[in-house]
Amino acid sequence: MWVEIDQRFSEITGTPVGQTYKKYVDGIALGRAETPDDVAALVAFLASEDANYITGQSILTDGGMVYR
Repeated sequence: MWVEIDQRFSEITGTPVGQTYKKYVDGIALGRAETPDDVAALVAFLASEDANYITGQSILTDGGMVYR
């Protein structure tokens, strides 16, 4: 997804390809973009007995993203 978004932003703004993605990643506390495995790990946890007392929560899997 980010390859397409970055390419489009590059075309619209005239910035070099890769700059939008780098700015996005720089705004994440963990310093990396999320992966499907990150989401799968949360789903596996929520489906496990370890999460059997969690109700009605919104859990962000964004690595600590800061919007600027």
